[in-house]
Amino acid sequence: MKSRTFLAVAASALLGWAAAPALAQEPVSLRVAYVQAPDHPHGLGIRRFAELVQQKSGKRIEVKTFGSATLGGDVAVLSSLRGGTIDMTVVIPSLLTGMVKEYVLLDLPFLFNSYAEADAVLDGPVGKRLLDLLPDKGLIGLAYWDHGFRIVTNSRRPIAKAEDFAGLKLRVPQSTIFLDTFGALGANAVPMPIPELYGALETRAMDGQENPFAAVEALKLQEVQKFASATNHAYNPLVVVFSKMKWDKLAPADRQILMDAAAEAGAYERKVSREANDKAADSLKAKGLQVNTVAPAEAARMREKVAAVNAKYVKEGGEALAAEMLAEIEKVRGKR
Repeated sequence: MKSRTFLAVAASALLGWAAAPALAQEPVSLRVAYVQAPDHPHGLGIRRFAELVQQKSGKRIEVKTFGSATLGGDVAVLSSLRGGTIDMTVVIPSLLTGMVKEYVLLDLPFLFNSYAEADAVLDGPVGKRLLDLLPDKGLIGLAYWDHGFRIVTNSRRPIAKAEDFAGLKLRVPQSTIFLDTFGALGANAVPMPIPELYGALETRAMDGQENPFAAVEALKLQEVQKFASATNHAYNPLVVVFSKMKWDKLAPADRQILMDAAAEAGAYERKVSREANDKAADSLKAKGLQVNTVAPAEAARMREKVAAVNAKYVKEGGEALAAEMLAEIEKVRGKR
């Protein structure tokens, strides 16, 4: 009798021990890198994401954040994501076009006139289709956040008409569509990572650059620039991308936590980013930057100058997908 009791207890203990690993949820540590400062909307969005992940996982998933390009510029960080040494980042679409050519469609010059148009495309079938193309390239797309409408700053003159671009040396993202766009406008465009930008402007190796107002302020470019012109030549969403190498090692429940947190943090980041861009224009004026708006007629002339660029990249990104995207934009414009 004692022997049978001992064996039953032992068997129960062994079963409990065997089941423990299946039931236990291992701690997860994630490394998230980005190029903007922690107090920039990108950084605030990532902070909210980290908080949400911690809450939803019962503090089991830890998100370590690295802002201000401490782990490298966008191109270097994307490479690290695909190699599995960094787990997540946020990038503008142009930095993905070398891997997924269709993303170039989001960078077509003068494509979007409003946030509502951009959101309709990104939150609809087109946006999802683009995210679905990333896993084959070693990335998982979690959500679309906001970077903003891009404007031009420089140290030489305001940009009021298309001819004002002539001869300006402008830093642009490391993307061919930006090179072609500003080449068509008459500028000398030079691709350069963000960490090198301030120094290039300070030494006058570059005359200017283009970024949303909030980025200009966060990077303190008003210290080395004199003019800011609201050209609104491109709208940039922010694509939240995750390392597929890491993703494949995560439990389905943890993947869902990350997806949910990215969506919730995205709603917050969009709001913060758009408010920051609106406020930054006035703030930069107060700090001495001369800000001007491009008249609609002159913006139309700029569009004419980049028409061939649009045609080239519509063909490259896919005419059918471009048509679907433009149809979504027209729906929004028709409701006004």
